[in-house]
Amino acid sequence: MSDPGDSLLTSIACTRCGCVCDDLRIEIRDGCVASVQPGCVLADEWFRRATVPYVGAVAEIAGRPVALTDAVASAAELLRCSKLPLFFGLSRSSTDGQRAVCELADQLGGIVDTTASLGHGPSILAFQSAGESTSTLGEVRHRSDLVIYWGCDPVLSHPRHMERIVDAVGLAVPGGRAGRHVVVVDCERTATAERADEFLQIEGGADLEVLSVLRMLLAGRVPRCASVGGLSIRTLSQLADRMRGARYGAVFFGVSLAQGRCGHATVETLLRLVTDLNQWTRFVVRRMRVPGDVTGADSVLCWQTGYPFSVSLTRGYPRYGPGEYSAENLLAAGEPDCVVLVGGERVPRFSEAARRHLDAVPVILLDPSFAEVHVRPAVRFRTAVYGIHRRGTAYRMDEVPVPLRPVLSSELPADDEVLRAIRRQLSEL
Repeated sequence: MSDPGDSLLTSIACTRCGCVCDDLRIEIRDGCVASVQPGCVLADEWFRRATVPYVGAVAEIAGRPVALTDAVASAAELLRCSKLPLFFGLSRSSTDGQRAVCELADQLGGIVDTTASLGHGPSILAFQSAGESTSTLGEVRHRSDLVIYWGCDPVLSHPRHMERIVDAVGLAVPGGRAGRHVVVVDCERTATAERADEFLQIEGGADLEVLSVLRMLLAGRVPRCASVGGLSIRTLSQLADRMRGARYGAVFFGVSLAQGRCGHATVETLLRLVTDLNQWTRFVVRRMRVPGDVTGADSVLCWQTGYPFSVSLTRGYPRYGPGEYSAENLLAAGEPDCVVLVGGERVPRFSEAARRHLDAVPVILLDPSFAEVHVRPAVRFRTAVYGIHRRGTAYRMDEVPVPLRPVLSSELPADDEVLRAIRRQLSEL
């Protein structure tokens, strides 16, 4: 695709957050992004940073600029000598890159883990235990008259979520925002709470207790205590009645529920609460995913290996082991002898022990040219961005695949092209 001089591109999808809004209008002037509409602070920053032309080296070995073919050969040699390679990240990639990771890990007998293990991993375990009453975001938009945000602040993390879901007119909600009641449950007042009809402030770490009491109240049992988690039983009874009386309700919960004390149990209790509510009405639950295509990484790993994250292919077949095969635990234990980072944005979230081992082993890093580097890579590839420089597919937070179209051209290779070149080089070696 050649760079347009001045043009207006419509129906462009943004992969900056889990909403993957696909209705953007992007104005191009002199080969650069001039404006992004509708306005979104995350999308505007994302497109402006990603479309700045890069004129440096495509690849580096030990910090020295080299030809792409030399970097591919060096990466292939490192992986050939590795006994336990770890592939981590994938949330900045697209379906093509995520498939290429699975193919390379399968060929080498490595371990694949995604950023979910540092985020909503406990939520996924809860889904596997309790199931999930869910729907697409479009159904929530068209049917819901009650929306609850629990432990999340979409005004900051997903700026257009409320605009597209809560404020929008729906088939069964012709009044839009006026026809919906919005409740925020959190341990502190947030920007989203300011826009809600009702804010319930609970004590930090008390989500499990509050959700358990809500299940009791729905079952007709009244606890003996006067309050739980900083909320009175009367307030919780009113919330339970509102949830049961809704025509169609939706709960969106943040990663804080999964990462708190007994995270998987907290999310499981929320899932079972929503299942209980479906005895009286239609209720659904959805995760607010972290930035990037982490939903796509989960989905691609599922249909490539049968499991969503923390997958070992060391025996020639997939084995699932959250914790055992999670990148954080493997690195802290000093097990991988080579690490391939397909997107290194989550490295700062590793523990000190994990980062020490990451500094001690060769790292192959694939990341956009504008990305911050948090490691000292042995080999670095600067890659094109799907949805800006390359076609691709990203998964919205509700597992709906969204096609990505390029906005500007780039000479940088996509990560799937690099990974498949390394695979071909390994076959020759």
